[in-house]
Amino acid sequence: MTKYLIAPSILSADFARLGEDVEAVLNAGADWVHFDVMDNHYVPNLSFGPLVCQALRDYGIDAPIDVHLMIEPVDRIVPEFAAAGASLISFHPEATRHVDRSLQLIKEQGLQCGLVLNPATPLNVLDHLMGQLDLILLMSVNPGYGGQSFIPYVIDKIALLREMIDASGADIRLEVDGGVKVNNIGELARAGADTFVAGSAIFNEPDYEKVISHMRDQISANV
Repeated sequence: MTKYLIAPSILSADFARLGEDVEAVLNAGADWVHFDVMDNHYVPNLSFGPLVCQALRDYGIDAPIDVHLMIEPVDRIVPEFAAAGASLISFHPEATRHVDRSLQLIKEQGLQCGLVLNPATPLNVLDHLMGQLDLILLMSVNPGYGGQSFIPYVIDKIALLREMIDASGADIRLEVDGGVKVNNIGELARAGADTFVAGSAIFNEPDYEKVISHMRDQISANV
């Protein structure tokens, strides 16, 4: 049976007490920590880097840290995130000159690797890469800011990608990020997603455990 994972994006967490807030959301039932890295170059926003990842590990966070690089170039920062405690690193194919080389670099650090596709990025970018990937992240908003609304046509893209993954026989997680909420997470699971990034939908609520439980209920009711 597929294990459905919820990965809160700490972009929406309380930065004044980040370690405490991340610990709270994990204690409330989250599975991964989603770590959005933005450079004000590939995307029009600036977030945080390896030092914050290391700080979470030093605080005692031992859950998988799912690092989503929205930066270019990609390769220079990969070893720094590996040293800081990342578990998985994914990046956008448009942000590196040599996708295969960047994937291999992540693997050489002993980490899992993934590719991130923007809403309008075609799925055929994956044609020769499926056997190398541990995760494919479909953006359901254009990257750069938290709190955006879900782009509806990504539902069809999730279904197509689920068919591709199943046909490949590869063990690849299908993650969705952007506008994921209690009222649409069931539809995303039904389309074929198995890993869900949610930021404001979780961190803006007073009771993390309640909203994560409601998300899991919606997943169970739709798969």
